Amino acid sequence: MKPFRLPIALTRLVLLCMLIPATAAGDNTIVDDLVIDVPLTLCDEPVPTEAPGIVERYEKEMLVSLGNPQQVILYLKRSTRYFPFIQKSLAEKGMPDDLKYLAVAESALRMHAGSRKGAMGIWQLMPQTAQKYGLTVNGSFDERRNVYLSTSVALDYLKLLYDRFGSWSLTLAAYNMGEEGLDAEILEQGHSDYYRLYLPLETQRFVFRILAIKQIMDRPAHYGIHFTEADGYVPDTFATETIQALEAMPIRLIASAANTDFKAIKDLNPEIRGHYLAVGTRRVNIPEEGADGFSQRLATLVKADATMRRQKVYVVKKGDSLSGIADTFDIPLAALLIWNRLGIHDVIHPGQSLVIFPSAKTDRKAIVENGKEVDE
Repeated sequence: MKPFRLPIALTRLVLLCMLIPATAAGDNTIVDDLVIDVPLTLCDEPVPTEAPGIVERYEKEMLVSLGNPQQVILYLKRSTRYFPFIQKSLAEKGMPDDLKYLAVAESALRMHAGSRKGAMGIWQLMPQTAQKYGLTVNGSFDERRNVYLSTSVALDYLKLLYDRFGSWSLTLAAYNMGEEGLDAEILEQGHSDYYRLYLPLETQRFVFRILAIKQIMDRPAHYGIHFTEADGYVPDTFATETIQALEAMPIRLIASAANTDFKAIKDLNPEIRGHYLAVGTRRVNIPEEGADGFSQRLATLVKADATMRRQKVYVVKKGDSLSGIADTFDIPLAALLIWNRLGIHDVIHPGQSLVIFPSAKTDRKAIVENGKEVDE
């Protein structure tokens, strides 16, 4: 007999009912949660709740957010990690604190959030916008993924939009749909009130989505979610080291020098793509406890790694293929690609040198040092 499972929609409804505070019998608590008991404002601008359709648009976004309490809990937990930095950045630039909720609406505060259109990071910056404001976006680094690097750019862009449109509701609309598109609609429709403009449906919802997120995150207990800062995720703490890579440097070496693991370095530096730090000078975050003596340890490890790589060279022969070489040495093809910074579709040629760290299970004579075969 198959186990009984509640439909997803019903499961969410049950969870929602568990999270919403109990009231007197017969009360509709979900409807109660939609009551506007405080003036609605966003970025200190009043929301015209008396205008036709405004309350309906607000209620829709409130119901969507309240209908996914698990996501709201994640918003709250992540906010204790990232909001302190974002709020400090907003205050330094004299911008409304409510703009922090834009990051929640855009990415749910996930550094690696991406869109089909190419937006990336907590602020969902497009590549051209990020590069225009000085962020690096290429095959080696995507600084949109780093909240500490991307926040200043996102706020500068928002400030430019505000200077152009003169209201935060229009600024947020432009952030969502693009300033040129918004300008065109304002010219065609003959007015510049976000709440009266007919815009792409996503943009018509966007400001209300941010407003709903603000309402719930500002007063979670009012909606039955009992949350304190102690329940949240702690902010990242790290030391920042300057690394000069004369050639592509394996991140595993940085991790070893910092007395930590590969994942910790990637998590603290989400902008680094792949398994190597690209050539050049770069500031890299490492755990605080690994900072003492880091540079000396890294220099020793880099030197040792270079020596080892010279001793693990295989010279490609006619008829070789990447998959065939991987099979010969009983290693994953993906590992061979990582060690040699190759793509799956790259072509190899006779005489080309590949670095290979053979599997402990293999006993074949196929590693070549200085062109001569040696036993491993």
